[in-house]
Parts: sequence; structure tokens; C-alpha cells
Amino acid sequence: MNEEIYLTVSDLNNYIKTIFDRDEFLNFVCIKGEISNLKFHTRGHLYFSLKDENSKINAVMFNYQGAGLNFIPKDGMNVEVRGKVNVFVAGGNYQINVTSMREDGIGNLYILFEELKKKLSQEGLFEEGIKKKLPRIPKKVGVITASTGAAVKDIISTINRRFPLTEIILFPTLVQGEGAKTNIVKMIENADNSDVDVIILGRGGGSIEDLWAFNEEIVARAIHNCSKPIVSAVGHEIDYTISDFVADLRAPTPTAAAELVVPNQLEISRYLSDYKSRIISVLTKKLGTYEETIKKYKNNYILNNPLSLYEKEEQKLDNLLEKLITTIKHRLEIEPNKIQNIKEKLYNLSSRKIENNTSKIENIKIKLELLNPENVLKKGYSLTLINDKIIKSINDIEKDSIIITKIKDGTITSKVRETNG
Repeated sequence: MNEEIYLTVSDLNNYIKTIFDRDEFLNFVCIKGEISNLKFHTRGHLYFSLKDENSKINAVMFNYQGAGLNFIPKDGMNVEVRGKVNVFVAGGNYQINVTSMREDGIGNLYILFEELKKKLSQEGLFEEGIKKKLPRIPKKVGVITASTGAAVKDIISTINRRFPLTEIILFPTLVQGEGAKTNIVKMIENADNSDVDVIILGRGGGSIEDLWAFNEEIVARAIHNCSKPIVSAVGHEIDYTISDFVADLRAPTPTAAAELVVPNQLEISRYLSDYKSRIISVLTKKLGTYEETIKKYKNNYILNNPLSLYEKEEQKLDNLLEKLITTIKHRLEIEPNKIQNIKEKLYNLSSRKIENNTSKIENIKIKLELLNPENVLKKGYSLTLINDKIIKSINDIEKDSIIITKIKDGTITSKVRETNG
């Protein structure tokens, strides 16, 4: 009879692990299922089970593999995973070591999300420089969300609690499903054309399919084109949509959005109280300064004895008048002598000028007398003219011409009967 060999539990589990490791099929598997019993380890590892209607398998995703996830796994979420089936020797059970994971059935949605996000980012719709500032104390807040549900209730209750003076205007809209995107765009336009000061656009949490209306391009462009500041509050804190990036401000939840758009009345009261205290402090300090100034003026000798200032200036004026009178007297003593000297110089100069000019005039007069035709006539000569011009040549006249002869004591008018040349 052969002797039986007993293995240890570790030996058996190691043997089974060896079989799993050698199986090429088990070294790379792609499966899908629903997450359950999810646990986040403090070191970053994920421990969970994948199940379907009839079975389940344990799974682990180590932190260096999970760093590339673009979503937060949750219980009940359907996922597609890739990995290797392995045996955990210490526990005596097999599991799948997950190397990658994505949500089942929505991979295309993530691709569309990233493509639109990249497109709008390149167009500048996410730039911080174009974000509009929220009013400090809005009179009216527009709320675009479903008319029923937790989101609208949270927003209204939060605003009424924090600052009940603010009026809330609801623009009810579909937030998911067919027609949601066009309904949201219409409500944004209606709110923009109203007199609200700021707009909250939001809804409660849900899957990516539930939130997809807020990832539509026409919604993003409507937010961008809105002239009123918009706060996007879609889903929970871990949820991000395109509207969050294009809005003027993103709030992690609808309640947080309400807290962002209106101030806390208690904080306002404290602010006003502090401001009042600062004003009183500044005024008290100013009044103290003014009191010191007034006291200084009260003790001023000049202000208390204004006549002394007048008397001092009167004395200065007397001194100036004395100096002025002395200067004038001195000038009056000197100036007559100067004037007499100037008078004599002018007289001598003008006398010489008159003498010189008289001599010149006499010379000119003599020359003019010599040239005067009247003097020639006095000597017995005559001048004959035709047409007021002196006749110098026989050619200047013709037969029957009228000529005038000037003599010393008159003129003779003649008619030419004949000329001899």
C-alpha cells in the first residue's frame, strides 16, 4: 500500500497559483460587471467585487494602476476592466488584478466630452480673463433647474436662510433626457433677458448619461454668450461637466452655489458692525486732532492780539513811506540839473541843424531860380507851345495848327499859315 503524501495549505495554493500563472488566457482577460463592496485603502489601492446576475469575482486595482482613472468608481457602477486572474495565496482565493478600468457603455461619451472640452478650450471659452464677477449683494437670483427635486429646494432654502432680502426667480427646465439641452438654452436666454443679477444653473447628481445635457455644445455656447454671470452647479463635487468649465464660476453642489451668490446676513451684520467701529475710531482720532489744532490756535499770541499784528505792519508802512519821501526829494534835487543840461544840448543841436538846412535851402532856391522858365521870359524871350508842349522842331507843327506863344506879360494864340523848313 502506497504511503499518502499530505501537502500544506500553502503548498496547494502555490500549486494552484502556478497553474493560473501558466494559463495564457488568464494572464489577460477583459470582463465587465457591476462594482460592489468597494473599499478605498489608505494607501490608494481599490478592493472590490465584480458581479453579474449569477456570479461574482474579487478584484484589486493597485494605486499605480488607478492613478490613470478619469472617474471615481462607485458601488453599483457598471465597468469594463482589463487585467490578469491571479491567486491570492494567503487567502486561498482567486481574484483579478485590474490594470485598467472604464465605465461600461459610456466610453464614447467620455471621448465626446474630452473632444468638446479640447475644442472649446482652444476657442478660449474657458479663459479666466473673460469670466464675469458675481455681484456682491444681488437683488434677484435666477435659478435654472428642474422645478421639483432636491436641487431647487436646497438652493431656495439656502438663499432664504443666508440672505432673505434676495428675490429668487425660477426658470424651470428639463435637466436630462430628450429635449433637455434645447430647454436649458431657452431658459438661459430667458434669464439673460430678465432683470436678475446672477444665474444659478444646476441639478442634482447622477450618472454621466443623466448629466449629459450639461455637456452639450449648444448649452456651453449659450452660457458663454449670456451677459449675466452664471454659476454652474451640476451634480456632486466629484462630477464635472462642460458647463462647469465655461461658466463664470463652478460650485461643487447646488447648495454651494447658493452660498456663493448671496452673502451671509450674519457676516454682513458683523462687517457693518466692524465698519461702524472703524468709522467711529477714525472720527474720534480726527476730532482729537482738530481739538489739538483749535487749542493751538487759542493759545496763539497773534490770534489773541490781532491789533499787535496791525501795529507791526503800520510801523513797517511808516518806514517805507519815509524811505520813499527821502528818495523822491533826492531825485528832485538831482533831476533839475540834468534837465537843464539836456535842454542846452538840445538847443545847440537844433540850432546847428537849422543853420545847415537854411544854407542848403538857399542853394537849392538859387538853382531853381536859374532853371525857372519865367525868368527867361523876363529877358525878352518867348516860348511857343502846341498842345501844351514846347515846340522844339518845325516837324512838331503843321499848316493850320493852333499854337500859343508865351511872353513875359501874357500869351498869344496863332494859326499857322505856312511852315518853312
